[in-house]
Amino acid sequence: MTTQSANAHQTINPASLPKPSGYAHGILAGNTVYLGGQTALDQDMNIVPGGIVEQFRQAFSNVLATLQEAGGRPEDLVSVTIYLTDVDDYMANGREIGRIWRDMAGTGYPAMAGIGVSRLWQKEALIEIQGVAVIPAA
Repeated sequence: MTTQSANAHQTINPASLPKPSGYAHGILAGNTVYLGGQTALDQDMNIVPGGIVEQFRQAFSNVLATLQEAGGRPEDLVSVTIYLTDVDDYMANGREIGRIWRDMAGTGYPAMAGIGVSRLWQKEALIEIQGVAVIPAA
């Protein structure tokens, strides 16, 4: 669901994602999409079971769902920040995570950062992904 605000930006909240409360999944301002941090929440507001690989797949899928709802595609991503509770675990699974990225978004990589944190909003969350995309003018 996309809503227009009085200050010329649109709130992007896909119906396929959990209904947000106190935040937006994304904001479209002009042709720039600000993608709010996504953990591995499924539609029932549960962190998907499994480890970092499964959580990466769900969190990135949530980011891409918001981008698609805004009219963008994975190749429109210009910046991605990944917050991790265990950087070593992410690195140990880097090949599989990289394969998932390529399957979901191709091989055009945006500017990226990986940041280790002590915990995320949901205690079971191992990863949170935030991004910015620029949708080309039609």
